Amino acid sequence: MTRRIDRKMGTNTQLAHIGNDPRDFHGFVNPPVVHASTVLFPDAATMAGRSQKYTYGTRGTPTSDALCTAIDHLEGSAGTVAVPSGLVAVTLPLLAFLAAGDHVLITDSVYHPTRNFADTMLKRFGVEVDYYDPEVGAGTASLLKPNTKVVFTESPASNTFEMQDIPAISKAAHAAGAIVMMDNTWATPLYFRPLDHGVDVSIHAATKYPGGHSDVLLGTVSANEACWPRLHQTFTTLGCCAGPNDVYQVMRGLRTMGVRLAHHQKSALEIARWLETRQGVARVLHPALESHPGHALWKRDFTGASGIFSIVLDGGGEKEAHAFLDALEIFGLGYSWGGYESLAVNVFLGDRTVRKEYEGPLIRLQIGLEDVEDLKADISRGLEAARG
Repeated sequence: MTRRIDRKMGTNTQLAHIGNDPRDFHGFVNPPVVHASTVLFPDAATMAGRSQKYTYGTRGTPTSDALCTAIDHLEGSAGTVAVPSGLVAVTLPLLAFLAAGDHVLITDSVYHPTRNFADTMLKRFGVEVDYYDPEVGAGTASLLKPNTKVVFTESPASNTFEMQDIPAISKAAHAAGAIVMMDNTWATPLYFRPLDHGVDVSIHAATKYPGGHSDVLLGTVSANEACWPRLHQTFTTLGCCAGPNDVYQVMRGLRTMGVRLAHHQKSALEIARWLETRQGVARVLHPALESHPGHALWKRDFTGASGIFSIVLDGGGEKEAHAFLDALEIFGLGYSWGGYESLAVNVFLGDRTVRKEYEGPLIRLQIGLEDVEDLKADISRGLEAARG
């Protein structure tokens, strides 16, 4: 009997069972890791019509199908593709839905490599690129042009954590005939389902929370029914499929993502609230805090928060930021996040168009799975060093 897993079940029950049926693979709990390029056909007619499920390694295998089916279940999407990195997950749909002469609106707070792609490759291809204030909400309507084809969102904002009014932006974009994309890596589909709020294409760096162990690069792109055919056609045309071992590692990480995210959320919120009381901290940029300007939007649309946020040091500049970072013993200094270990980076704001004034340098913290009291002690060392 085939198991029926639906969204009425608990999150962890769903994560433990979605994506594949062991009965399809002789009862083995995990899907097979299929290394494939050539796929054989039983006869010439089948080969000519490509009338079998699998035709070539780049077009899907049981391994990639298991993960993409699981993500579709979580996203409520018509289809998902797995690609080699989170950055490819951003660039693939932009290439799919933009052409020379088109206009794209991108939130000014976007992940820096997304901005770099837009300012180099997209402009080189003749695409007009503009950036908008992430807090403009329904005001996006006044920024749309007759040739606007895509509005690119990310909520909360990368590094600075502004909240976007995704339903309002989606309504304005659709009224003008544009589609909406969202980088939803921070929340994952466990805490926010973009397609339920008007988004057409949902993007994730599965490197982060789905992978969860800082040892794999992967991205996923999911689309609604209207956008799926074009996304899939671009995916197969470019041949940018993810490798089976990476796909399997993310599928394995997905099984425990609910448990890990709950721990990340609890620890991060405790530390964020504690940091609001600490000398040397001017502001804590975490949308689940009541003090955050976008808290009402977060509370309205999201069902949880992940483990990454930023703090603003109370005065100083690069010297103080470096002193803070260099004093840390548990937090690692490194990019990415979503793994089991805590990380810290000095936030670069030099590429922002919409300028905001902060009291001092921004430090982004990824709260890992370590004990909270140990992390507090480590942060205290950093704050003391920053005060000098």
